[in-house]
Amino acid sequence: MRAKLLLLEDDDVLSETLVDLLENHDFSVEHAISGEEAIEKSFEKHFDLMILDVNVPVMNGFELLKSLRDAGVTTPAIFITARTDIASLAHGFDVGADDYLKKPFDFDELLIRIDALLRKSFHSRADEIDVGAFRFYVGRSELYRETDYIPLPPSELKLARLFFQHRGHTVEKIRLLEALGDGTEASEGALRVHIAKLRKIGLPILTVKGVGYRLETT
Repeated sequence: MRAKLLLLEDDDVLSETLVDLLENHDFSVEHAISGEEAIEKSFEKHFDLMILDVNVPVMNGFELLKSLRDAGVTTPAIFITARTDIASLAHGFDVGADDYLKKPFDFDELLIRIDALLRKSFHSRADEIDVGAFRFYVGRSELYRETDYIPLPPSELKLARLFFQHRGHTVEKIRLLEALGDGTEASEGALRVHIAKLRKIGLPILTVKGVGYRLETT
């Protein structure tokens, strides 16, 4: 499963260029041209990272991110904007930005910042996370047991990604269902089936009764 990005950009040329760039680097991209469209997408689907222009129609990027943060959305966010004044920079971080990139920017720099934030969201400075004999590669969303690659279907890979991201901590059932459904309603029965399959390959996933599940690290 590729990392899923939400791109908010209303400039046709730049947005097309960014979508091509990101997809060529194996990211999955959802594109929105207004703040209203972006906020709808953010509540319909789970994203690993958001790239937000500030000056967009209906609801600007600052307003959008503040609304999402107030609603409890913690997805990492990068502002890309032509605003270069210190007041705008400060406001961007005040409303919850994790990074701020001034236009025009180097595309390679954007990719570096995206990779850094994705690693940070996994509480890791490295691209790989080890849990016992298992290793999860963040950028590629690939799971290995020692040196053996473990191919996983999309649903189990979504869950594995969440478990490694929050390893050692309980992930609430509703959060897992949201990731599993990705905009549609997923059942608890389906979740239990996918958890069972992950356990079958050896992942030490503990049931936290009435709350959710936890990937044990010891």
